[in-house]
Amino acid sequence: MTWLLVFLPGLLAGLVQGLTGFGAAIVMMIFLPQLFSIAQSAAVAGVIMAASVLTLVWRNRHHIHLRQIVIPFIIYASVAAYSVHLGQELDVQLLRRLLGALLVALAIYFSLSKRAATQVYPWWLAGIFMIISGFFNGLFGIGGPLMALYFLSLADTTADYLGNLQTFFLIDVIYISTVRVLNGILTPVLIPNILIGMVGAVIGTAIAARILPHLPMTTVRHLIYLFIGLSGSYYLFI
Repeated sequence: MTWLLVFLPGLLAGLVQGLTGFGAAIVMMIFLPQLFSIAQSAAVAGVIMAASVLTLVWRNRHHIHLRQIVIPFIIYASVAAYSVHLGQELDVQLLRRLLGALLVALAIYFSLSKRAATQVYPWWLAGIFMIISGFFNGLFGIGGPLMALYFLSLADTTADYLGNLQTFFLIDVIYISTVRVLNGILTPVLIPNILIGMVGAVIGTAIAARILPHLPMTTVRHLIYLFIGLSGSYYLFI
């Protein structure tokens, strides 16, 4: 039955990732810590997510703008490489609650603000988003929500949003997984579970691909804000 605890979260994660552009790791981190340590769970979730991300990158490849991705990734990855070592040294529960409170506050703001959906962030605020995202990605494998908001602010269409965000995540998965391999967190013994999760993720992403073309950009934005709020509530209260 262990495989079900990897396959079903992978399926749900792929569905969420396909509809909102992020959230696969968040979904899997609800379940995987029952099987692995926090560090290993983050590593497994990150690699499983690659199956969904690769599918979305290929589907939206004509809408990728690398100039919007490179600098944010450098900042994000630099912080993630540092924080990946901190899981044993920091109060993880406190950090989870701080992240949860931030995500809930952002979800409320973006849901209520008429300007939030279209405004482009000043460089300093975008930089803060990247630093926070990189920090929590290194700790928990969860860096998506704030980067989703950043790329959403630059996008005119759902394809633009998904193309840039998923390319960002693909580069991130390759980078941070390499860091985890070098630090002995991601090991060969985890490969069978990763492959099972990937099958679920691909199926979930395929289901999302059937649904997404029927959703206007406004609806996609509200789905993103809703899932950010739900994610924040989970980390804040559970």
